[in-house]
Amino acid sequence: MDNETKATASGATGGVVGAAGSIGTVAMAGSVTGLGATGITSGLAAVGSVVGGGMMAGLVITAAAPVAIGVATYFVAKKFFK
Repeated sequence: MDNETKATASGATGGVVGAAGSIGTVAMAGSVTGLGATGITSGLAAVGSVVGGGMMAGLVITAAAPVAIGVATYFVAKKFFK
């Protein structure tokens, strides 16, 4: 496997792990835990309140986190596998 393929696989793995972490954070952060409608709503609102926003801000943060983690993992792996 060449270095670019390894870096891409590492980035994809980082994104998947970031997505799992985001889902877990939303499920546990709100006043109602779980992945039901009230749990997701209160979890997103709790995540959004960290930056002074509400549920929409929580959705943006939750969606952006796995992408950022995946990109960062890709670039770290690219440097590591040189």
